Amino acid sequence: MLLQPLHEPAADKAGVRLLLLRDDLNHPELPGNKWRKLKYNLQEARRLGHDTLLTFGGAYSNHLAAVAAAGRLTGLRTIGIVRGEELGSRPLNPTLTQARADGMALRFLDRATYRRKQEPDVEAALLQETGPAYVLPEGGSNILALPGCAELVAELADVTEFDTLCVACGTGGTLAGLLTGLAGQREALGFAALKGADFLRTDIDALTQQAGGRSYANWFLHTAYHGGGYARLSSELRRFIQGFEHRHGVLLDPIYTSKMMVGILDLLNRGYFRRGSTVVAIHTGGLQAWAGFGGSGA
Repeated sequence: MLLQPLHEPAADKAGVRLLLLRDDLNHPELPGNKWRKLKYNLQEARRLGHDTLLTFGGAYSNHLAAVAAAGRLTGLRTIGIVRGEELGSRPLNPTLTQARADGMALRFLDRATYRRKQEPDVEAALLQETGPAYVLPEGGSNILALPGCAELVAELADVTEFDTLCVACGTGGTLAGLLTGLAGQREALGFAALKGADFLRTDIDALTQQAGGRSYANWFLHTAYHGGGYARLSSELRRFIQGFEHRHGVLLDPIYTSKMMVGILDLLNRGYFRRGSTVVAIHTGGLQAWAGFGGSGA
């Protein structure tokens, strides 16, 4: 586990120790929260005798890419249900091209049906077409995703004292896992990567309730740092990423961690964190997404 101090003027002025947890380095091919969320799901798929994983995501989904890579590494077949119609003869984007290269069979689902993907009749129809499979939800956020993410808390506590954990949120599973690991102690902050993400508060609470039968009060979801919406990379955000890499030698991904860091620095400037506290920002990986934005920010 690599913890990198971030010497930012906003943190120094606020009297806060700011650290970056390089969880993007935790696995050579499934880095960051994707490996943590898949770890126990892969074990369960094997235990149930499945040889196929079926999951869901958008055209630039880090989750689809991760499941495809996991299938290649473990010998499991993978099927990706992609939101939206296939673009005829146009080539696939880099994310889906890599997923297919890793052996994932891609099926495209119109957006109206995709919104109903969790309904039993829609799932049953998909499985009738594809054959039996272990079904992973979009983003991999289910009950079995939580313990893998919760392990991060114990690993971190072994190497440093900290007061606040910060993480970017897409579906909320990683934050829910961190909450179960924190068990009501310290503070956790989530930074939504998509617009209109207030619903995530309910989803996160539901996940922790299902996992441990309790809700937690030691967390908050910030929804103002989405940067224009999911997978939107403004020129301002790109410049921020370039500046961060220049200062710290770390490339942030364009969808999640970059928006989290914008939010953390803004909160530091606003005096949000207690002076003398330690704030840990989690780099959850996702760098493969740069292929869809014309290369890295630098």
